[in-house]
Amino acid sequence: MIARTPLQAMTQRPSAFLRSSWPWRSAAYLLGGGVVGAALFLVFVGLILAGLLLLVVLLGVAVLVAVALSGILVGGFERWRLRLIDHDPIVSPHRRPPEAGYRSWLVTRVKEASTWRELAYTAMSVLVLCWVDLGVVALSVYVPVQVGMLGVYDDYNPVPMLLISVPFGLGLAVCAMYVLAAWAGARGALARAVLAPRDEELGDRLVAVTRSRARLVDSFELERRRIERDLHDGAQQHLTALIMRLGLMRLDVPPGTPQSASLEEAITQARLALDDTRELIRGVHPKVLSDRGLAAAVRDLAGRSVVPVAVDLEVPGRLPPPVELTAYFTVSEALANVTKHSGATRCEVRGRVVGDSLWIEIRDDGRGGADPERGSGLTGLADRVAVHDGTLMVASPRGGPTLLRVELPCHFE
Repeated sequence: MIARTPLQAMTQRPSAFLRSSWPWRSAAYLLGGGVVGAALFLVFVGLILAGLLLLVVLLGVAVLVAVALSGILVGGFERWRLRLIDHDPIVSPHRRPPEAGYRSWLVTRVKEASTWRELAYTAMSVLVLCWVDLGVVALSVYVPVQVGMLGVYDDYNPVPMLLISVPFGLGLAVCAMYVLAAWAGARGALARAVLAPRDEELGDRLVAVTRSRARLVDSFELERRRIERDLHDGAQQHLTALIMRLGLMRLDVPPGTPQSASLEEAITQARLALDDTRELIRGVHPKVLSDRGLAAAVRDLAGRSVVPVAVDLEVPGRLPPPVELTAYFTVSEALANVTKHSGATRCEVRGRVVGDSLWIEIRDDGRGGADPERGSGLTGLADRVAVHDGTLMVASPRGGPTLLRVELPCHFE
């Protein structure tokens, strides 16, 4: 299994950890957190003091409100920065305001619990965590260097002392890499716990609605299979027989005659109809999915995509048919959206089974701005995924890139 965080890298493949990029990514994450946090500390202290001084002219109220809402910007930056040490992105927990304008945005953000969680995380970062980050990085560098240079400070026996202190300092440097990764992993886990969106508990009525919708989807899938079977055993077989019959008739007609040209045209049209029927069957229920599984079916989709698609999908075994079908049509719809709306030049499909969940990510380098409310098909995908107790998350800022992530509970057969 590919490591997604420094802690996973340390525990899964300890021998390869030092040769990987995880120690340096961890150091960069902590150093960035320390420097940014210290700078924000100075900025916030200045803004709070200015706000308190300007309260007499009411301008300070706006300054203090800005400080309270600054956690939104910090939270967004921290979610972006977390990608240094966590390959699973965090989608913004904020909802779209119901109306345009700053007033609607402000009211929506003030009512959201995630806004205040981000403010609490910001306060914790600038008051405590950033200084701990800087301390861990400083000690991880200072202690090995000082120990390794002990021989320099020995005026009587510098060379023998260096022969002892340098290897010992290198050993401490190796240990420091593990310390950096461990703290970075813990820091990232804390950030994910606070800044990631939280699922609200479903009430009894919502559970009943979800189960009813699941039954409807199951009935729909059975009907799809019936249509696919009828097309495969009916129309496709009739068209194949028609093409064979027309081919035999062409053998009895002299070439170059009007009758021969008409038969050739009829055979061409029949073959086009057969190709359309096969494409329709593939769209109703792809045969490659039933025969070879999800990974092969997704690679087949990628091979037929207009936009170049790189596939990195590892599924060690067959998954339950509803999960495979949902994942397949999610990828299919996502690639169709990439082709129609994104203007992307390349796309990537990645997926893994982690524990009892299948996650799939579709990422493109297009213009972004995907909005479920504008009929992009994302609402239908979200409904399909939700039927199977899964989640669909979309990150698509203006200018791109777009990331669509699906998580589905599953178990192996």
